[in-house]
Amino acid sequence: MSEKRKEPFGDLMKSMNQFFHDKPVKNFMQTMDDFFKNPFPFATSFHVEVNENADDYIIKAELPGINREQIELNAINNYIKITIHRLDIETSEDDLQQIYQKKQAFQQSTRTIPLPFIIDESTIQASHTNGLLIVKVPKPKGKRISLQ
Repeated sequence: MSEKRKEPFGDLMKSMNQFFHDKPVKNFMQTMDDFFKNPFPFATSFHVEVNENADDYIIKAELPGINREQIELNAINNYIKITIHRLDIETSEDDLQQIYQKKQAFQQSTRTIPLPFIIDESTIQASHTNGLLIVKVPKPKGKRISLQ
């Protein structure tokens, strides 16, 4: 019993472990792990709230971490369309191993809000402060018709 009992697939398992822990497979496996930890880092949607008062429709969109330059706002017929463009660039350097790594991720999210009237683009007011986008769309003023 002084001899070690040899596993039938021991050498194969050792070779497989070595294969997955050596480059480039190791980097590929790490990338896959990172993806499945957070497959959608910037959700495909963002929270939007629509309120109404006597004069306006008020649209509030929560956009934490988004700059004013990343927001595109459009009025099309009776729709307000909010689009977020986000480009994340991550770089890392290792002078000892002479490795330079750069990751880029472009993400775009869009929400379309329908309103019950055709929108006059010249009357819309929009502001962006501390990650909160507020869009005010005035209700159209119609002419009151008296009954006979």
